[in-house]
Amino acid sequence: MKHFVLFIFCSMIFTFNLEAKIKSPIQPWSENPWYWQYNDEPILLLGASSDDNLFQWPAQMLVSHLDSMKLVEANYVRNTMSDRVDRGFEIYPFEKLKNGKYDLNKWNKEYWKRFETFLKETSKRDIIVQIEVWDRFDYSRVEWISHPYNPQNNVNYTESESGLEAKYPNHPGHNKQPFFFTTPKQQNNEILLKYQQKFVSKMLSYTLKYNNILYCMDNETSGEEEWSAYWARYIRSKAEEIGKDIFLTEMWDDWDLKSEHHKRTFDHPELYDFCDILQNNHKRDQAHWDNFMWTKHYISTQPRPINTVKTYGADGGSHGSTQNAIDSWWRHIIGGAASARFHRPPSGLGLTERSMNSIKAAREIEKITPFWNLTPNNSLLLSRNDNEAYLTSKAGETYIVFFPNGGEVELDLTKYNVSIR
Repeated sequence: MKHFVLFIFCSMIFTFNLEAKIKSPIQPWSENPWYWQYNDEPILLLGASSDDNLFQWPAQMLVSHLDSMKLVEANYVRNTMSDRVDRGFEIYPFEKLKNGKYDLNKWNKEYWKRFETFLKETSKRDIIVQIEVWDRFDYSRVEWISHPYNPQNNVNYTESESGLEAKYPNHPGHNKQPFFFTTPKQQNNEILLKYQQKFVSKMLSYTLKYNNILYCMDNETSGEEEWSAYWARYIRSKAEEIGKDIFLTEMWDDWDLKSEHHKRTFDHPELYDFCDILQNNHKRDQAHWDNFMWTKHYISTQPRPINTVKTYGADGGSHGSTQNAIDSWWRHIIGGAASARFHRPPSGLGLTERSMNSIKAAREIEKITPFWNLTPNNSLLLSRNDNEAYLTSKAGETYIVFFPNGGEVELDLTKYNVSIR
């Protein structure tokens, strides 16, 4: 019996190998739908950026950040359509009148100028943008107090007309905010829904001109299924009106990928073209890998790209350590994820030395063999303990093993008459 023994003592990748325009839209790869293609070429989306809504950044600051990403071949950003004012330079999309209130029928030109600059600059660098249309954290607690949709802050409707109150002090996970129940099969709030439609249509008037955009309906929602389905259909219908193919998903808050919430996406490929399982990054070690493998098996009859737009973890943050982040990011890449991005600080590494080193290492592996040519298969690792090592390979040719914390395993090559170098 032929075995190859591997030794490694830090979080690294060990590889060995026996062998190595006009922009078309981002879309599932025709030859392997687990991955994306862009400009008619397969592409692995790797990201590390330091904010959720980069489009709000001043232009010079934004361009510098995107250039730094490009230097390490990062090509993927998350962008919430959020106007949460936490850095001091963010603004709202609506015009503010002299009386201090907003008019939801008039636009803040500077907001949309920033958005268009962001789309141009990411497109220019072939960076894929995953947009989250609604972010529930903008509509509760302190963020709601100053928001233009708050009836106290606009001239368009009152509390009684809109069904909205001046305060929603609870965590948005309690689903007490009627803003997310407006659609016809929910509370059918026509007064508020027309302003929501107006905002989404305005956003699409910019994004549909670009080919580097993916769409996600919400950030970490635990709301009703119909809300998500309504906006997925609404956005797709607007794209169809101009003959544009777009690709959409929803982001559920549930940390358990086997829950009924996630099946709302997994079971409906006709509505959701890809899946985002970022909340799996709240899991650790072997459970993190096993849940990802379960998901791939569950949707294997209708495979789609599986994205992970937020990889949590940073020393001093509230969602795991720096090592947790690096380990989770690599497990998803080794396991066959179509994208992996480090979340922004303080809950993630953002664009920092450790995250950039991971991206550079992954791109070096790609030069030897693309990840889409490989298949995860830990069964080839003998004498393996839980979370000790993870394998992806092209049988008889290329084997890549990730050791989160060092260790020793044996690689079973008994089926192949090969020499290793």
